[in-house]
Amino acid sequence: MKAAAPVRAIAAASALLAALPLQAKDLAFVACPIVRDTRLVPCWLTEYGGETYYLGIQTDVSAEFNPPSLGHRILVEGKPAPEKPRICGGIVLESPVVSIMNDIADDCRTQLPSDDRYQLPFEPPRPPGPSKGRLAYDYGPPPPPPKPPFVAKAFTVPYDFDGLVGFKTPRFLTPIYEYANNVSAARIEIVGYRAAVKLTDGQTLQERPMIARRRAEQVAELLRGAGLGSVKYDVRWEETPAVGGPDLRRVVVTVVPR
Repeated sequence: MKAAAPVRAIAAASALLAALPLQAKDLAFVACPIVRDTRLVPCWLTEYGGETYYLGIQTDVSAEFNPPSLGHRILVEGKPAPEKPRICGGIVLESPVVSIMNDIADDCRTQLPSDDRYQLPFEPPRPPGPSKGRLAYDYGPPPPPPKPPFVAKAFTVPYDFDGLVGFKTPRFLTPIYEYANNVSAARIEIVGYRAAVKLTDGQTLQERPMIARRRAEQVAELLRGAGLGSVKYDVRWEETPAVGGPDLRRVVVTVVPR
């Protein structure tokens, strides 16, 4: 008879857990991109595990989301937000990171027509077509120049999977260049990293060998070419891939003042 109380307690705890909302888990998968027309701008979707996911809209290169390419598979990393209204018929992914895979995939060319059931619930930052100098996203004014005493400061340049310099890179290199100029940098330390990602289905994808070196050397080359050629550079790389999220695909640049 004494055992009944623990059994009832376990049953009550199980019922309580079952009543709690399920927490969406991070997803990482390789799939085909899908583009759907709307009355405003095209939106990008993908399918995985019997579900459709919304990735973002077609806009210009200043946007956080750069659209994928038909004819290539994509690596999608993000956290589903099923509690939010669907966009273009897809479940919203929070801050998705979409990397275009290098190999050609002729089966990844799906284009869907506009459908009044699936439209954008918001106004895009600007209409489609050339921006004529007005960017889709405004990141605000630059920070004020640093004041002495100057200190060593680290910056991170992120990358898509297997990626090198892309449309987003200048956004991260500009603050490095400005800080190095303002503090009359004596040395710039650059460390490139290579990473791997564990997919939702259990497989692990590793970035190609030597990409950490290429990233580090490319950043050094770009900073020198921008006018920081007289600064001493310490360029290194770590080729052993750490397994984790998109934040591990990076170059870390440390500017050391005089």
